Amino acid sequence: MMEISSRVTIPESEIEIHQIRAQGAGGQNVNKVASAVHLRFDIPGSSLPDSDKTRLLMLEDRRINKDGVVVIKAQQFRTLELNREDALQRLKALIRQAIKPRKTRKPTRPSRRARQRRMDKKKQRGRTKALRGPVRP
Repeated sequence: MMEISSRVTIPESEIEIHQIRAQGAGGQNVNKVASAVHLRFDIPGSSLPDSDKTRLLMLEDRRINKDGVVVIKAQQFRTLELNREDALQRLKALIRQAIKPRKTRKPTRPSRRARQRRMDKKKQRGRTKALRGPVRP
């Protein structure tokens, strides 16, 4: 079980992890050893609460494809274990970001003094621009 928060947990069976060969520099280690990790998490088919699924699907993240599957590729480290842990931590962070409750906006108004300062600045700017006109004898 992967614990996201006190009320949300994800069973390990819902997360697919595949070993793949890493790309890029690394010499023989990269060419011979499958140390990178491809993590897949199906949001619609998961056991997350419906409200959390909706929030997660509404995130505009390139790691979530149009079918609602989160795909994370971890190849930063040399060992499979560290890449696996990195991928799981990134999935956890993504889900936490989505399920975090949003603060409600409290409508506010500018104070009388702020409105007055704004009008004074506008008047000053107008005077400055008026001085830029043609010079008359």
